[in-house]
Amino acid sequence: MKRLLLALALTTAAGYAVAAEAPSLPATKAPAGAEVYIISPQDGATVPQTFTVRFGLKGMGVAPAGVVREGTGHHHLLVDVKDLPPAGQPIPKDAQHLHFGEGQTETTLKLTPGTHTLQLELGDSNHIPFDPPLVSKPITVHVK
Repeated sequence: MKRLLLALALTTAAGYAVAAEAPSLPATKAPAGAEVYIISPQDGATVPQTFTVRFGLKGMGVAPAGVVREGTGHHHLLVDVKDLPPAGQPIPKDAQHLHFGEGQTETTLKLTPGTHTLQLELGDSNHIPFDPPLVSKPITVHVK
């Protein structure tokens, strides 16, 4: 799903283009005590270029994107992302924001050699982060 940006660009008298961001969408309240976490690999692990990432969730269930069911969401894996997606906006879908909208709880990931960070964020049926955001502790992996 593409980030919600208005396609409207306003041109000022000086000729500068200004893009207006779409208004925030209502965020789904996160259940008290809900947690998302990475089961494996462990923080600091050395992994091959292709490896499996297993997702964990406590206090909620997993449902595919588009399914509106209280107490459920779906996973997004953030790879080398420094700033979390903004509240009220869909989580971007690109090489750094991987969507698991079919309700997947693991993935096989292929990364270039070097050090990478991984973090999970749970999105609601519309890929909007919960309120408060349900994000895992970021982990670091060393790809050989």
